[in-house]
Amino acid sequence: MKLKNILRGMCAAAIAFTATACSNVDENDRLIYVEPQTVGRAVLIEDFTGQRCINCPKGTEAINSIVEAYGGDKVIAVGIHSGPLGFKGNKKFPIGLMTDTGNEYYNKWDSEKKIGQPWALFNRSTAPNTDYSTWAGSVFALLSQEANISINIDNAYNAETRTLTTDIDALGVNGVVNGKLQVWVIEDGIIAMQAMPDGSTNAQYVHNHVFRAAVNGTWGEDVTVKEGEHTKKQYTFKIDEKWNPAMMSVVAFVYNDNGVEQVTKKLMAPEIN
Repeated sequence: MKLKNILRGMCAAAIAFTATACSNVDENDRLIYVEPQTVGRAVLIEDFTGQRCINCPKGTEAINSIVEAYGGDKVIAVGIHSGPLGFKGNKKFPIGLMTDTGNEYYNKWDSEKKIGQPWALFNRSTAPNTDYSTWAGSVFALLSQEANISINIDNAYNAETRTLTTDIDALGVNGVVNGKLQVWVIEDGIIAMQAMPDGSTNAQYVHNHVFRAAVNGTWGEDVTVKEGEHTKKQYTFKIDEKWNPAMMSVVAFVYNDNGVEQVTKKLMAPEIN
Protein backbone atom coordinates (compact mmCIF):
# COMPACT_ATOMS: atom_id res chain seq x y z
CA MET A 1 0.00 0.00 0.00
CA LYS A 2 2.84 2.34 0.83
CA LEU A 3 4.35 1.80 -2.61
CA LYS A 4 1.03 2.67 -4.31
CA ASN A 5 0.78 5.85 -2.28
CA ILE A 6 4.30 6.84 -3.20
CA LEU A 7 3.64 6.28 -6.93
CA ARG A 8 0.40 8.28 -6.75
CA GLY A 9 2.25 11.11 -5.08
CA MET A 10 4.95 11.11 -7.76
CA CYS A 11 2.36 11.22 -10.55
CA ALA A 12 0.48 14.07 -8.90
CA ALA A 13 3.72 16.01 -8.47
CA ALA A 14 4.64 15.47 -12.13
CA ILE A 15 1.25 16.70 -13.29
CA ALA A 16 1.44 19.74 -11.06
CA PHE A 17 4.94 20.55 -12.32
CA THR A 18 3.85 20.23 -15.95
CA ALA A 19 0.87 22.53 -15.42
CA THR A 20 3.04 25.07 -13.61
CA ALA A 21 5.75 24.93 -16.27
CA CYS A 22 3.22 25.50 -19.07
CA SER A 23 1.60 28.40 -17.26
CA ASN A 24 4.97 30.14 -16.94
CA VAL A 25 5.59 30.15 -20.73
CA ASP A 26 4.44 33.28 -22.49
CA GLU A 27 1.62 32.50 -24.90
CA ASN A 28 3.50 34.08 -27.82
CA ASP A 29 6.50 31.83 -27.18
CA ARG A 30 4.72 28.50 -27.06
CA LEU A 31 4.52 28.04 -30.84
CA ILE A 32 7.81 28.73 -32.54
CA TYR A 33 7.75 29.13 -36.33
CA VAL A 34 10.16 26.75 -38.03
CA GLU A 35 11.29 27.97 -41.43
CA PRO A 36 10.75 25.35 -44.19
CA GLN A 37 13.86 23.64 -45.49
CA THR A 38 15.25 24.95 -48.73
CA VAL A 39 14.65 22.83 -51.85
CA GLY A 40 16.42 22.76 -55.17
CA ARG A 41 14.62 24.03 -58.22
CA ALA A 42 13.84 21.35 -60.78
CA VAL A 43 13.96 22.23 -64.48
CA LEU A 44 11.07 22.00 -66.94
CA ILE A 45 12.19 21.46 -70.53
CA GLU A 46 9.47 22.28 -73.03
CA ASP A 47 10.65 20.59 -76.20
CA PHE A 48 8.83 22.02 -79.23
CA THR A 49 9.13 19.14 -81.61
CA GLY A 50 7.40 17.57 -84.60
CA GLN A 51 7.05 14.21 -86.32
CA ARG A 52 8.00 15.78 -89.66
CA CYS A 53 11.11 17.44 -88.20
CA ILE A 54 14.26 15.62 -89.32
CA ASN A 55 16.47 17.20 -86.64
CA CYS A 56 14.06 16.65 -83.75
CA PRO A 57 15.42 13.16 -82.92
CA LYS A 58 18.78 14.84 -82.27
CA GLY A 59 17.09 17.22 -79.87
CA THR A 60 15.45 14.24 -78.16
CA GLU A 61 18.83 12.54 -77.78
CA ALA A 62 20.24 15.67 -76.15
CA ILE A 63 17.32 15.82 -73.71
CA ASN A 64 17.59 12.10 -72.88
CA SER A 65 21.26 12.59 -72.02
CA ILE A 66 20.43 15.52 -69.74
CA VAL A 67 17.70 13.58 -67.92
CA GLU A 68 20.01 10.59 -67.52
CA ALA A 69 22.77 12.81 -66.12
CA TYR A 70 20.68 14.66 -63.53
CA GLY A 71 17.70 12.37 -62.92
CA GLY A 72 14.05 12.41 -63.88
CA ASP A 73 13.07 14.16 -60.65
CA LYS A 74 15.45 17.06 -61.33
CA VAL A 75 14.84 17.47 -65.06
CA ILE A 76 11.30 17.03 -66.41
CA ALA A 77 10.97 17.04 -70.18
CA VAL A 78 7.73 17.48 -72.09
CA GLY A 79 7.61 16.98 -75.86
CA ILE A 80 5.14 19.48 -77.28
CA HIS A 81 4.35 18.39 -80.83
CA SER A 82 3.40 21.57 -82.63
CA GLY A 83 4.24 24.15 -85.26
CA PRO A 84 4.82 23.81 -89.00
CA LEU A 85 6.54 20.43 -88.60
CA GLY A 86 3.91 18.97 -86.31
CA PHE A 87 1.73 16.11 -87.56
CA LYS A 88 -1.89 15.19 -86.87
CA GLY A 89 -1.91 11.89 -88.74
CA ASN A 90 -3.10 10.65 -92.14
CA LYS A 91 -4.19 7.39 -93.77
CA LYS A 92 -0.65 6.07 -94.10
CA PHE A 93 0.45 7.12 -90.62
CA PRO A 94 -2.71 7.43 -88.51
CA ILE A 95 -1.03 8.41 -85.22
CA GLY A 96 -0.37 12.13 -85.07
CA LEU A 97 0.87 13.76 -81.87
CA MET A 98 0.28 17.44 -82.57
CA THR A 99 -2.42 19.12 -80.44
CA ASP A 100 -4.28 22.40 -80.69
CA THR A 101 -3.12 23.29 -77.18
CA GLY A 102 0.47 22.55 -78.15
CA ASN A 103 0.10 24.93 -81.08
CA GLU A 104 -1.14 27.63 -78.73
CA TYR A 105 2.05 27.23 -76.70
CA TYR A 106 4.13 27.25 -79.88
CA ASN A 107 2.52 30.45 -81.13
CA LYS A 108 3.06 32.14 -77.77
CA TRP A 109 6.82 32.12 -78.33
CA ASP A 110 7.09 31.81 -82.10
CA SER A 111 4.05 33.58 -83.51
CA GLU A 112 5.72 34.06 -86.91
CA LYS A 113 7.02 30.47 -87.06
CA LYS A 114 10.53 31.60 -87.94
CA ILE A 115 12.56 29.86 -85.24
CA GLY A 116 12.78 26.38 -86.77
CA GLN A 117 12.47 23.08 -84.94
CA PRO A 118 13.48 21.65 -82.57
CA TRP A 119 13.66 24.42 -80.01
CA ALA A 120 13.23 24.39 -76.27
CA LEU A 121 12.37 26.53 -73.27
CA PHE A 122 14.02 25.96 -69.90
CA ASN A 123 11.83 26.92 -66.93
CA ARG A 124 10.39 29.62 -69.20
CA SER A 125 13.24 31.84 -68.06
CA THR A 126 15.23 31.59 -71.29
CA ALA A 127 14.50 32.59 -74.87
CA PRO A 128 13.65 29.77 -77.32
CA ASN A 129 16.88 27.87 -77.94
CA THR A 130 17.45 25.93 -81.18
CA ASP A 131 21.04 24.87 -80.46
CA TYR A 132 20.60 21.52 -78.70
CA SER A 133 24.36 21.30 -78.13
CA THR A 134 23.94 24.07 -75.52
CA TRP A 135 20.87 22.67 -73.78
CA ALA A 136 22.84 20.80 -71.11
CA GLY A 137 24.56 24.04 -70.07
CA SER A 138 21.23 25.84 -69.74
CA VAL A 139 19.90 23.11 -67.48
CA PHE A 140 23.05 23.02 -65.34
CA ALA A 141 22.80 26.76 -64.64
CA LEU A 142 19.15 26.51 -63.57
CA LEU A 143 19.68 23.49 -61.31
CA SER A 144 21.89 25.55 -59.00
CA GLN A 145 18.97 27.79 -58.03
CA GLU A 146 16.85 27.35 -54.91
CA ALA A 147 13.08 27.07 -55.21
CA ASN A 148 10.56 29.26 -53.40
CA ILE A 149 7.99 26.45 -53.27
CA SER A 150 7.78 22.68 -53.31
CA ILE A 151 5.05 20.70 -55.09
CA ASN A 152 3.63 17.26 -54.34
CA ILE A 153 1.30 15.21 -56.58
CA ASP A 154 -1.04 12.44 -55.42
CA ASN A 155 -2.86 10.55 -58.18
CA ALA A 156 -5.78 8.13 -58.19
CA TYR A 157 -6.97 6.45 -61.39
CA ASN A 158 -10.31 4.71 -61.93
CA ALA A 159 -9.77 2.15 -64.70
CA GLU A 160 -13.50 1.52 -65.19
CA THR A 161 -14.34 5.14 -65.92
CA ARG A 162 -10.83 6.05 -67.17
CA THR A 163 -10.91 9.01 -64.80
CA LEU A 164 -7.86 10.56 -63.18
CA THR A 165 -8.14 12.38 -59.87
CA THR A 166 -5.02 14.34 -59.06
CA ASP A 167 -4.33 16.27 -55.87
CA ILE A 168 -1.70 19.01 -56.06
CA ASP A 169 -0.13 20.38 -52.87
CA ALA A 170 2.16 23.41 -53.13
CA LEU A 171 4.10 24.40 -49.99
CA GLY A 172 5.65 27.83 -49.60
CA VAL A 173 9.37 27.69 -48.78
CA ASN A 174 10.48 31.28 -49.16
CA GLY A 175 8.29 34.38 -49.19
CA VAL A 176 5.04 34.66 -51.13
CA VAL A 177 4.74 33.33 -54.68
CA ASN A 178 2.00 34.58 -56.97
CA GLY A 179 1.59 32.78 -60.26
CA LYS A 180 -0.34 30.15 -62.14
CA LEU A 181 -0.57 26.45 -61.38
CA GLN A 182 -0.41 24.36 -64.55
CA VAL A 183 -1.24 20.64 -64.64
CA TRP A 184 -0.52 18.48 -67.69
CA VAL A 185 -0.77 14.81 -68.61
CA ILE A 186 2.01 13.28 -70.71
CA GLU A 187 2.57 9.84 -72.18
CA ASP A 188 5.63 7.64 -72.80
CA GLY A 189 6.19 4.74 -75.17
CA ILE A 190 4.08 5.89 -78.11
CA ILE A 191 5.08 4.12 -81.33
CA ALA A 192 4.45 6.44 -84.25
CA MET A 193 6.01 7.87 -87.38
CA GLN A 194 9.04 10.15 -87.16
CA ALA A 195 11.13 11.78 -89.88
CA MET A 196 14.79 10.98 -89.27
CA PRO A 197 18.03 12.96 -89.75
CA ASP A 198 19.09 10.76 -92.68
CA GLY A 199 15.91 11.63 -94.58
CA SER A 200 14.16 8.33 -93.90
CA THR A 201 10.86 7.80 -92.10
CA ASN A 202 10.78 5.55 -89.07
CA ALA A 203 7.28 4.14 -88.58
CA GLN A 204 8.34 2.41 -85.34
CA TYR A 205 9.90 5.38 -83.60
CA VAL A 206 9.25 5.48 -79.83
CA HIS A 207 8.06 8.88 -78.62
CA ASN A 208 8.39 9.63 -74.90
CA HIS A 209 7.16 12.38 -72.54
CA VAL A 210 4.60 13.48 -75.14
CA PHE A 211 2.27 16.29 -74.14
CA ARG A 212 -1.31 15.01 -74.28
CA ALA A 213 -3.49 17.62 -72.60
CA ALA A 214 -3.75 20.46 -70.09
CA VAL A 215 -5.86 19.30 -67.14
CA ASN A 216 -6.72 22.75 -65.78
CA GLY A 217 -6.90 24.87 -68.89
CA THR A 218 -4.32 25.99 -71.45
CA TRP A 219 -2.63 28.46 -69.11
CA GLY A 220 -3.57 27.03 -65.71
CA GLU A 221 -5.16 28.95 -62.86
CA ASP A 222 -4.08 31.69 -60.49
CA VAL A 223 -2.54 30.61 -57.17
CA THR A 224 -0.84 32.25 -54.22
CA VAL A 225 1.58 30.16 -52.18
CA LYS A 226 2.72 31.62 -48.84
CA GLU A 227 5.79 30.61 -46.88
CA GLY A 228 5.01 27.80 -44.45
CA GLU A 229 1.50 27.29 -45.84
CA HIS A 230 -0.03 24.70 -48.17
CA THR A 231 -2.06 25.58 -51.25
CA LYS A 232 -4.05 22.55 -52.40
CA LYS A 233 -6.01 21.86 -55.58
CA GLN A 234 -7.85 18.79 -56.86
CA TYR A 235 -8.72 18.02 -60.48
CA THR A 236 -10.50 15.22 -62.33
CA PHE A 237 -9.77 14.40 -65.94
CA LYS A 238 -11.07 11.79 -68.39
CA ILE A 239 -8.31 9.84 -70.14
CA ASP A 240 -8.79 9.42 -73.88
CA GLU A 241 -9.50 5.87 -75.06
CA LYS A 242 -6.47 5.99 -77.37
CA TRP A 243 -4.03 6.76 -74.55
CA ASN A 244 -2.28 4.16 -72.39
CA PRO A 245 -2.80 5.06 -68.71
CA ALA A 246 0.00 2.72 -67.63
CA MET A 247 2.47 4.93 -69.50
CA MET A 248 1.13 8.31 -68.42
CA SER A 249 2.33 10.84 -65.86
CA VAL A 250 1.04 14.06 -64.34
CA VAL A 251 3.27 17.13 -64.56
CA ALA A 252 2.53 20.06 -62.27
CA PHE A 253 4.31 23.40 -62.13
CA VAL A 254 3.83 26.96 -60.93
CA TYR A 255 5.03 29.76 -63.19
CA ASN A 256 4.92 33.53 -63.35
CA ASP A 257 6.75 36.36 -65.10
CA ASN A 258 10.00 35.14 -63.51
CA GLY A 259 9.66 31.72 -65.10
CA VAL A 260 8.82 28.33 -63.60
CA GLU A 261 9.03 28.48 -59.82
CA GLN A 262 8.95 24.71 -59.40
CA VAL A 263 7.94 21.60 -61.34
CA THR A 264 7.39 17.95 -60.49
CA LYS A 265 6.10 14.78 -62.14
CA LYS A 266 4.42 11.59 -60.96
CA LEU A 267 3.13 8.44 -62.65
CA MET A 268 -0.60 8.61 -63.16
CA ALA A 269 -1.38 4.98 -62.33
CA PRO A 270 1.71 3.19 -60.93
CA GLU A 271 -0.38 0.26 -59.72
CA ILE A 272 -1.04 -0.88 -63.31
CA ASN A 273 2.57 -0.74 -64.45
